[in-house]
Amino acid sequence: MSDKETKSPAQSRRAIWLKQVRQLHLYLGTFFGPSILFFAMSGAVQLFGLHEGHPGEAYQPPAWVQKLGSIHKDQTVSEKHGPPPGFAREQKGPPETEEARRPPQPDGGRRDEERESNKFTLAMKCFFLAMAVGLVFSTLLGIYMAFKYNRSRALVCSLLLLGTAIPVALIAMMA
Repeated sequence: MSDKETKSPAQSRRAIWLKQVRQLHLYLGTFFGPSILFFAMSGAVQLFGLHEGHPGEAYQPPAWVQKLGSIHKDQTVSEKHGPPPGFAREQKGPPETEEARRPPQPDGGRRDEERESNKFTLAMKCFFLAMAVGLVFSTLLGIYMAFKYNRSRALVCSLLLLGTAIPVALIAMMA
């Protein structure tokens, strides 16, 4: 007796359903793979604020990094994030805060809880950076597997191209 003869109709339906679910997963993953890669990489850049520059600071991000950050955060193509127009004319400088009026303290004025919070914030950012790298790697493996193990390479290639072309076209229309 072979395996086919011993399978019940319920097992056969389950196997067919599982195969269809795997195919759907492959097609959706291939179609959305380019966007997943974009959001994982642009999110990793944003973790450490590399997409934002502030007046008076030495670091000013390249325009393309600002644009990627703007697409990721706001779904727009604007390069600059800053005060609204006319803000600089209305105020002579940054508003003075309660903290700015306090005399300087030897430990930088931060409480122990704030210093501990910063350590945990950095740890969380590092974890999310590792997650972004893992997501990029996993997505690339999925795309590789889609080409390697699917019978219809033309369909996989078409879905990958469509998943790239649609967002690029929408971004181009916004610009």
